[in-house]
Amino acid sequence: MRVTGDGAAADPPRPPGSPLADTVLDRLTAAYGPAADPERAPAMRAYMKDVAPFLGLTTPVRRALSATVTAGLPRPDEADCTAVALRCWELPEREYHYFAVDYLRRYVRRCSSGFLPVTRHLVTTVPWWDTVDPLAAHVVGALVAADPGLTADMDEWIVDDDMWLARTALLHQLRFRERTDTERLFDYCLRRSGHPDFFVRKAIGWCLREYARTDPDAVRSFLAREQGRFAPLSVREALKNIGA
Repeated sequence: MRVTGDGAAADPPRPPGSPLADTVLDRLTAAYGPAADPERAPAMRAYMKDVAPFLGLTTPVRRALSATVTAGLPRPDEADCTAVALRCWELPEREYHYFAVDYLRRYVRRCSSGFLPVTRHLVTTVPWWDTVDPLAAHVVGALVAADPGLTADMDEWIVDDDMWLARTALLHQLRFRERTDTERLFDYCLRRSGHPDFFVRKAIGWCLREYARTDPDAVRSFLAREQGRFAPLSVREALKNIGA
């Protein structure tokens, strides 16, 4: 459960009714469950710092099973995407969350800006980099690209106490390239430059490194101008491919 700006607890979104989601979830659990590998699962859980239990499905196996789940089904609308994502997130095993992320990446263009609160719930519920990062770059980023008005939400997320929302705001322009709002990108990096958590400091370096593929001189100049504001980790990441 998250907390709103006035300190009140906000109820998590409820999955809407969706016959398509019913079919997807029935197929998904029927496909993933019998393929579980209990011997592999503990190591996968440990690698992800015990964030969630795992079925033990390797990525190739999981993706092959996922293809059978969605085979022959119609494209979803926004309500279907919402229902699939939220119902997958209610299941404990991490592979179901991965399925939801992949599903949203595939169909995010079927969703409007009104889908952003759903992604907020996904980012802040059972959060770790393995789901947060693809949601940031491929789902949140796509929603903001389609509706620039959502930058107001990103301006709120970057200063949120939840580090995963801050990381998402930093990373949402990761695939924008020449469409990057450079002023906002640099401002976000400065706003969180003193953040104590590794994942935020790493995200600062990552988003700058990615933008450096488009405009390396701008990144070099920014870091030179703001010398001393950033953790060494952030600077190393930012300059990894372009040098000082």
